[in-house]
Amino acid sequence: MILPIVGYGDPVLRKVGEEITSEHPNLKEIVANMYETMYNAYGVGLAAPQVGLSIRLFVIDTTPFGDDEDLPIEEQQQLKGFKRTFINAKILKEEGELWGFNEGCLSIPDVREDVYRHEKVTIEYCDEDFNLKTEVFDGLVARVIQHEYDHIEGILFTDLISSLKKKLIKSKLQNIMDGKSRPDYRMKFCNKKGR
Repeated sequence: MILPIVGYGDPVLRKVGEEITSEHPNLKEIVANMYETMYNAYGVGLAAPQVGLSIRLFVIDTTPFGDDEDLPIEEQQQLKGFKRTFINAKILKEEGELWGFNEGCLSIPDVREDVYRHEKVTIEYCDEDFNLKTEVFDGLVARVIQHEYDHIEGILFTDLISSLKKKLIKSKLQNIMDGKSRPDYRMKFCNKKGR
């Protein structure tokens, strides 16, 4: 089932997500709905707070980045078919150079800005079957993980840009809160009832 994506300004996007157990109600259904919602909106990642759930869960599928011919062949192959569910994730280490990439967010439609993140991340998480894993990721996979991880920590990519850039996008953010943004997927806006 395709869920409405919560728009910028909703308090749920600012909450630190709570850890869950394998007994969390309807967990398999929530995960399936999140993938369906993400694909419907042409996203590569979606965190539970973006569908109104303040829990430590996010899903990623970087396959669309696998067609980027500007990337090295090895990275294109890594990105194709990289589909993962992260439950109760904890970033243990961020390392390497900070590098910029033009990021967007399904909760903040029509806003894109360069964000600087570390090139490598070590993360501990549970998969859908609650197997505990610790893995190291780099490149665009690491970036998508860091972006989605920020969501379960109550952080948005717009928090990571300069104060000047924040001023420049202020009216766009207000339009999202007021429901004046019109992406081609279902959204729930904090200052507008319905839709």
